Amino acid sequence: MKRFATILSYLRDQTKYIALYFILNLLSVIFSLFSLTMLVPFMQLLFGKEKVIMQKPEVSFSAESVLNYIKYVLSILIRDHGPAYALGAICMIIIVSILFKNLFLYLSYRVLGPLRNRVLTRIRADLYTKVLELPLGFFTEQRKGDLISRMSNDVNEIEWSVISTLEGLFREPVTILMYLLTLIFLSPPLSLFLLVLLPLTGFIIGRVSRSLRKQSNISQDQLGILMSILDETLGGLRVIKAFNAEKFLQSKFFSVNNYLNHVRNKMIFRRDLASPLSELLGVIVLCCILFFGGQMILSHRFALQAEGFITYIAIFTQIINPAKTLSTSFYNAQRGTAAIKRIDEILHADIMITESKNPKPFTSFQHAIEFKNVSFAYDGKEVLHDINLVINKGKTIALVGSSGAGKSTLADLIPRFHDVISGELLLDGTNIRGYSLYALRGQMSIVTQEPILFNDTIAANIALGTPDASLADIEHAAMVANAHAFISQKENGYQANIGDRGSKLSGGERQRITIARAVLKNPPILILDEATSSLDTESERLVQDAINNMMQNRTCIVIAHRLSTIRHADEIIVLQHGRIVERGTHDQLVNLHGFYKKLVDMQEIR
Repeated sequence: MKRFATILSYLRDQTKYIALYFILNLLSVIFSLFSLTMLVPFMQLLFGKEKVIMQKPEVSFSAESVLNYIKYVLSILIRDHGPAYALGAICMIIIVSILFKNLFLYLSYRVLGPLRNRVLTRIRADLYTKVLELPLGFFTEQRKGDLISRMSNDVNEIEWSVISTLEGLFREPVTILMYLLTLIFLSPPLSLFLLVLLPLTGFIIGRVSRSLRKQSNISQDQLGILMSILDETLGGLRVIKAFNAEKFLQSKFFSVNNYLNHVRNKMIFRRDLASPLSELLGVIVLCCILFFGGQMILSHRFALQAEGFITYIAIFTQIINPAKTLSTSFYNAQRGTAAIKRIDEILHADIMITESKNPKPFTSFQHAIEFKNVSFAYDGKEVLHDINLVINKGKTIALVGSSGAGKSTLADLIPRFHDVISGELLLDGTNIRGYSLYALRGQMSIVTQEPILFNDTIAANIALGTPDASLADIEHAAMVANAHAFISQKENGYQANIGDRGSKLSGGERQRITIARAVLKNPPILILDEATSSLDTESERLVQDAINNMMQNRTCIVIAHRLSTIRHADEIIVLQHGRIVERGTHDQLVNLHGFYKKLVDMQEIR
């Protein structure tokens, strides 16, 4: 039940609809019971198995009294209008009862359907919101395909295995309870068998279904791996084909897919056991009641008469189908708990980057960014150590060093993609944790090595951070980024769709779109993370010209492997193993004949 807390938490503000659902189901059961209790006594009277009752019996709260009163009413009906009229009247009463039973059942579905969809919609919305809130570090340890699987397949699993079964878990217990109360009312001694046998059958079903949760967890994990392989395949088809790796990837995919098939078959076999097992156990209980109840009636050991016993059996048979549905719902719910667990891992993941309760206003960058004894570690491994650095407004600072030196991590601390472990990171003399994330990141733009674009129009991608921008502003930003010329040549211009991740554009065109996006935002602080390292010579020149235009009158932090792009930086910071080992201008560092000089000699830029 603990696992269902996530689902039930979404129902807390829906109590009036849940109450209405219960009331409608209760009315449906009452009309079903009414039709059954009317039928058996009438048949006894109609076919002469019982004497008609012409004297009105005393009414009391007992099964015998209720049945005698029904007989009295039916006897009057037969006497006054004849058996054929009485038969027609009873048929109409039963039809009306069943009509109202199914009407209320349908209305209960009308209440539960939107309620179920509302829960699923909110789960998807909360998952997506949480993904946007989680720090970047969370995703470095997660497979993208597995995250997609959780947000799609696991939510679907909850819909079919949990939410759909809530109908059974809510409705069937009410139905069974009403029938049981009626049976206890008809014959308390005979109902003692039910109070012993029904929990026993429930225990047997629970034992059989226990392994479903473990198997479902394995199934969902394997499905996540399968989605990851598919995502990697789609993203790396060029390399796969170039290295003739189709069979290797195919073998990997088939292996996981076949194992998933094996696990799911076991789940289906066990799930499909629910209905026949519950029906078998229900019939066993029915036979026990028939045997012991029949013996007690034949020996006249208690007051229930034959017609009452027949009514008792007729009502008990109505429990079997709800019990089957309930057991199937229980099996499905067990299977769905694995999906709930996987979704909980995202919904309850720690958000390490927290907002200040009373953030300071930050409308414009005025003075400097300052690192004071800053250290940062990830998963216990130190990435930056004792960084001291001041970046004054309007200056360009370049970060260089070998791969893994900590360049990107240092830059990521400024927009608070990560938080420092020790030391302070100050912006205009205030710890950046004192500002709201929205205000802080509103003062910055980032151009990454890999252009991040979305399957939308060129205009929408440029205006990503400034959705209210006019077309004239978008065009101006594109001109600064050296992108207006190629955009104008497109068939639909700025309204041209660029495809998935900008697949309809060349590498240089994609990068210039991201630069135009940064220009349109017009931030005082600009972070460039190796923005030209993956481009050909002509594209690099166009992009570098766009970057030079964009860097004017801005504070820039540039990460570069190609040292030719940063030789005019105001200060170059050389990082090795998370430490600053050299700093100065290009000429100063060359004259030091240190690590930077080695990098320069390797690239032969002098």
